[in-house]
Amino acid sequence: MTEKRYHHGDLRAALIAAAEADLAERGVEAFSLRQVAKRAGVSHAAPAHHFGDADGLLTALAVEGFHRFLSAQAAREATAAPDPRSQLAAAGLGYIDFALASPALFRLLFGSNRPDFANPDLAAASSAAYAHLEAQVTAAGGSLADIAAVWSLAHGLADLIAAGRLTSLQGLSPPERDTALAALLARAFPGV
Repeated sequence: MTEKRYHHGDLRAALIAAAEADLAERGVEAFSLRQVAKRAGVSHAAPAHHFGDADGLLTALAVEGFHRFLSAQAAREATAAPDPRSQLAAAGLGYIDFALASPALFRLLFGSNRPDFANPDLAAASSAAYAHLEAQVTAAGGSLADIAAVWSLAHGLADLIAAGRLTSLQGLSPPERDTALAALLARAFPGV
């Protein structure tokens, strides 16, 4: 069997893609630069050259993850009614969509200490995600406490669903599931 070799294109992007595949397959605990290099078909020194160490590569992957997280929310928001409450529910559904589509990346963003959140790129990406939440809750008439409530509920639902623990939603069609989830998300602050 011949090992696939990387020969052209954007090596940095190829390494990030290989890192995501390795993360999804092996988890953050077993993540290593050597495995990523092997998956990308490059020397084991190539990832270190670009990212320094495994945590540096996970940091770069987390930056990409936050961009995709916001894109998942934007995709849902684009199809929702324009009122603030509907947009907020849509963002919550996008949050859940992201967790279901990329559970390992979701855990990296929200449950791992491996990425360096002091890194300027990651700090900017994670701050943009929080600013989006803050702006939506504020537009819907919510307070700082409501921001925490909405985030906690959306995150909790996403985590439970991605882990297969929210069994009451199993068996529902996608539109029925979305309706049920939007109703749950609306409970975060019913007075708005």
